Amino acid sequence: MNPLLLPFSAGFRFGVALRQAGYKHGWFKVRRLARPVVSVGNLTVGGTGKTPLVACLAKILLREGRKPSILTRGYGRRSKAEMIVVEPGTGRRADAQEVGDEPAILARMLPQVPLIICADRYRGGQAAEERFQVDAHILDDGFQYLSLARNVDLLALDATETISDWLLLPAGRQREPLSALRRAQIVVLTRTDLANSKPLEELVVKVHPAARVFRSRTELLGCTDALSGEAVSVEEIRHQKVAAFCAVGNPRAFFADLRRWGFNVISEDAFPDHHFYTGEEVQKLAATARKNGGAALLTTQKDAVKFSRDWKPQLPLWACDIETQIQDAARFERTLLTYLEKAT
Repeated sequence: MNPLLLPFSAGFRFGVALRQAGYKHGWFKVRRLARPVVSVGNLTVGGTGKTPLVACLAKILLREGRKPSILTRGYGRRSKAEMIVVEPGTGRRADAQEVGDEPAILARMLPQVPLIICADRYRGGQAAEERFQVDAHILDDGFQYLSLARNVDLLALDATETISDWLLLPAGRQREPLSALRRAQIVVLTRTDLANSKPLEELVVKVHPAARVFRSRTELLGCTDALSGEAVSVEEIRHQKVAAFCAVGNPRAFFADLRRWGFNVISEDAFPDHHFYTGEEVQKLAATARKNGGAALLTTQKDAVKFSRDWKPQLPLWACDIETQIQDAARFERTLLTYLEKAT
C-alpha cells in the first residue's frame, strides 16, 4: 500500500459507491439474458486464480449435461473487433493476440464450450443463445459488470493476499471495499495450499455471514513442450535445474507452486500481467539460464499460448498444466446447481 495515494483511494471509493447506487436504484439499466448467468470475479486487480476456476465451473456444467458458454471481454487482446466468436470444436486453437491470453487458454482447455469475446457481455450472451442454443452462461471477470443481471455471483479471494478497506485503488489493488462481499452468494478461497486461509475465511463470514465459503488449491496436471504442445514427463524434469518466468497477476504464487511441486528452480522472472513476449526476450531468458547452469525454461500455460512455434530458444521451453481443485467438491457442486435450478 502507498499511503501517499490514500486520498485518491477515497475518491475512488466514492465513485464505486455512486456507481453501485446507480444500478441499485435503477438509474443505470440492467439487462437480463434468457439463460441463467454465473458470474466469476474478484475484488482485486487480477491474480486470484479466476481463470482455472472458470474452467472448473464449465466442467461441472458439462458433466451435468448442460451447454454453457463463456462470456469475456478478452482483456489485453490486440484485435479491435467488437465481437469474436470462438466456436466449439475438437483441437481448436484461438490466437491469443486476437482474443486475449485467458480466452485462448480456455479455448484449449474447453474445446466443446463456445467463447464469446465482447465488451458488451449482454450482446455476447445473446449471440451464444442464438447460435449455439446454450442453456447457461459463465461471465468471466464479471463481479463488477453490474449492467448484466446474474443468478449467482461467485467471488474468488486469494488466500496469499490481504484484503482491507484501506487497500482500494490506487493505493492498493482492490476494486471495491469489503462491503462488496455481500453481493456474492459463493466465495471461493483460492491457493489455500500456500497460506493459512482461516483469517480470510473469518473476515468473509464477519462481513457476509450468509456466504457459502469454499476452499480450493492449485494442482499440477502435467507439463508440455510450450512450442510443440507435446507432453513432457514431470518426473523426468522435476529435478533438473529450471529458470521460471511468467506474466500473470500473482507471479509469487506461481513460483511458490513450482517449489511445492518439487521443481528445482534456479531463477524467477516476472513480467507484467498479459505481457506478449518477443522471441528476443525468450532467447535472453534462455541464455541467462544456460549461463547459470539451467537445463530448461518453465512457465505457465497462460504464457505458452502467446508463444510462436518458430522460436528456437537455446533451452527446452516447458509449460505447466494446472487445475483448481475445490475442497468439499460435492457440496460446492450442489450449491452451484441449486442456484441454477432456481433460475430455470
